[in-house]
Amino acid sequence: MNLVRSELLKIRTTSTWWWLAIGAFLSIALAFAFNAWVADETLSGEGENLGITGDQATAAAQAANLYTSGQYLGLMFVMLIGILMVTNEFFHQTATTTFLSTPRRTSVILSKLVAASLLGFAFWLVTTVIDLIAGATFLSLNDYGTLLDEWAVQRALLLNLLAYAIWTVLGVGIGTLITNQLGAVITSAVLYLVGTQVVGLLFMLLANVLDNEAVVKWQVIWPAVASTVMVSEGQNDFAPAWWVGALVLIGYAVVSGAVGIMITRRRDVS
Repeated sequence: MNLVRSELLKIRTTSTWWWLAIGAFLSIALAFAFNAWVADETLSGEGENLGITGDQATAAAQAANLYTSGQYLGLMFVMLIGILMVTNEFFHQTATTTFLSTPRRTSVILSKLVAASLLGFAFWLVTTVIDLIAGATFLSLNDYGTLLDEWAVQRALLLNLLAYAIWTVLGVGIGTLITNQLGAVITSAVLYLVGTQVVGLLFMLLANVLDNEAVVKWQVIWPAVASTVMVSEGQNDFAPAWWVGALVLIGYAVVSGAVGIMITRRRDVS
């Protein structure tokens, strides 16, 4: 726990997390405004014009979407926190001191993983409270109630928590792979934002070539897509079940944590 507290102290005493928190808040504001518009159109019977039909057009599905607003960019921000927890050691040349004071490198990485998960939980809690207040107000004003008693909504909130925790762990894993801070941040951000779009396009093209729309479902192997899938209620024909996305993300977290520990134990930090 002393190691975990020290990792949290390293983050709290820098301004980085403030900038990331501000970015997360702005992303929530923009995402909620868009999701509220989509929900209003869908629940008023205009969902087909937006391509929203079936289970996706239900009040519960739209409520789950509202209550998880800002997840897409929010996950990127917590991933960056996880990256900075590792790369800061090399950027500020404190890695040697850290490993001399705690020779068991596995303990150091495990403490970073635990601290990252706690930070992910904190980000989830704050963003979810904002979404709950805004979402409940919007739904109540439209005479739908809060819909918080719906299992689909509760599941989306819980899985969103899992997503935040996992993406901070993934960030730690990326930081152990790419110790250069600028390189790690830029590479991960580009892969997250641009790579997700490229993956979606590639699978759409592959589906057309193979004349099999089911191929599109396999884009869930990309972690950013898996995050969206697992909190989405009312899956369409182009998305697998929510639990598939959850399993994919858990797999990434386990592999990332294990690889991070192995690399750090072997790396020369002198």
